[in-house]
Order: sequence, then structure tokens, then C-alpha cells
Amino acid sequence: MKIIFMGTPDYAKVILQHLIETDNMDVVAVYTQPDKPVGRKKIMTPPEVKIVSLENNIDVYQPKKLRDVDVIKELLTIECDFIVVAAYGQILPLEILEHAPCINLHASILPQYRGASPIQQTLLNGDKKTGVTAMLMDVGLDTGDILKINTIDVGDDEMLASLFERLTDCAAELTIDVLQNFNSYTPKKQDDSLSTHCGKITKADGEVVFKDATTLYNKYRAFTPWPGIYLSSGLKLKNIALEDSISKNELGKILKIEKDFIVVGCERGSIRVYIVQPVSKKDMDVISYINGKRLSVENTLS
Repeated sequence: MKIIFMGTPDYAKVILQHLIETDNMDVVAVYTQPDKPVGRKKIMTPPEVKIVSLENNIDVYQPKKLRDVDVIKELLTIECDFIVVAAYGQILPLEILEHAPCINLHASILPQYRGASPIQQTLLNGDKKTGVTAMLMDVGLDTGDILKINTIDVGDDEMLASLFERLTDCAAELTIDVLQNFNSYTPKKQDDSLSTHCGKITKADGEVVFKDATTLYNKYRAFTPWPGIYLSSGLKLKNIALEDSISKNELGKILKIEKDFIVVGCERGSIRVYIVQPVSKKDMDVISYINGKRLSVENTLS
């Protein structure tokens, strides 16, 4: 079968690789976002999906706007049986949706967490289960009819990188399943009354306060490595753990100092802090940090 693939980040790259490696799957074109400047030197860097495509001699298209008339006309000349979309980053216009069945792989159990950051939202909410939804795309944002959902359990201390990797593998397997067995699945409409939405993550989302330990810890799980979590002073908390979730304490007070960590109180619960990063400095162990600041038990970490 002939497939047009649309995607941009690592999540999409792994799915594309599975398609390329699967018998009877012929990826005839790949659409991805334009190259972007990266780092201090602003070096133009291609998306991972583009690199994989070129390595496999697949035609790559990088339109700034998929809705441009000329872009649509060009795509409609490419013969295909399916269009597979995974974290592409652009809305598909109706003309493309009508060109072939458009299957999207979204990293949540839809209609929960429609939008740009479903994996982070899963961790922020402390969910015990998540998954990947294969759906038929429509003109809405993650609102299409569901073909199949594969679910996985989420560990209590699981970090973003681990969950991202497991969901990516889940999505890659689901893609092949749905394409090979497309006619055996009956599309099911989503219940819009149960829908929730999650937007793009910004640097400002990483600021935390010692109010609720579970909330703070879940932000750490969701926002590591980017944008990270930090206090209003700019001090970054680079390695932490949940100490308890129910005790009542003075906000930010150092409750205990051990050999490798300190325990900091929240209004509800407390956390362990192992590694911090002061503003414009390198990571350092928290014991060295509080010694340098002459902080002790009963002082406030800042």
C-alpha cells in the first residue's frame, strides 16, 4: 500500500521507521516542518523525520503552510492509499482529508487531552493509565472518529522521557496494526462532552512553589528536561523525589538535612531535593548549595 506520511519530532520518526521497515508498506512522500535554527549559533537543523526520509530516498516536502493552494495541488497529485499523521504540527485542510483516509496517532486516550502536550498532561495529572489513539482525522483538532486505542500503565515515578519512549513504541505498533487491518475496524465517534484540552508547554510553566508536594513532583516528571522546574528566585530543582504527600508544613522550609539530600516542606506534603542549579551556574549537589548559602534546618530554600 502507498502511504503519505506527515510528522516532525522523534515520536513521528520512530513511526516512520516502522512503516519503512514493514513489508507491503510503501512510503511515497513525507511532509514535515521546515528546518529550524538551533542553538546559540542558530544552525539550520532538519527535523529527524526529514533525515530518515532522505536516508531512504523518500521525497520530502516542507511547506510553511499546508493550506496554501499550490501545496494542496501538489499533494493531490501524489497517489496514495492512506495518509498517516503523527505530531505533524499543522491542521490538514479538507481537500487533503478527502484525498485518502487520514489516520492520526495521538498520544492519549481520546477524547482526553486533545492538543499539543498530551504526554506531559498525563504526568501533570498523575494518571495511572494512558495510551495511543488511532483516529480518522476530520477538520477539528483531535476530534476524529476513533479506530483503535492501545493503553499502557504509567509508573508512579515515571519521567517524561520514559513515558514518551513507551508511547512512541506503542504508536508505531498501532500504526501498522490499523493500516493492515483497516477494513476490520469500525470508526467510533468521540464523546465531546468528555473532552479535555492541553496546550503547548512554555518556559513559564516550569515555575513552582512549595504548595502541594504531589503537584510539584508531577511537574518535575512532566517538565524534565524542558522547561525544567524552578523557583521564583531562578533556582532550578534538577533532581527531586516525593517524600510524602500528606504532611502539613511551612512553605519551603528545610525540614531535614541528610548526607545526599534535604527534605523541603510544602503546605501539603514534602519533597527530597538532591541536585539544584543556581542562576547562571552549573548543576551542584544541594548540600554544597545550602552550605554556600549558610542555610540550615528551619531556613527557607530559595
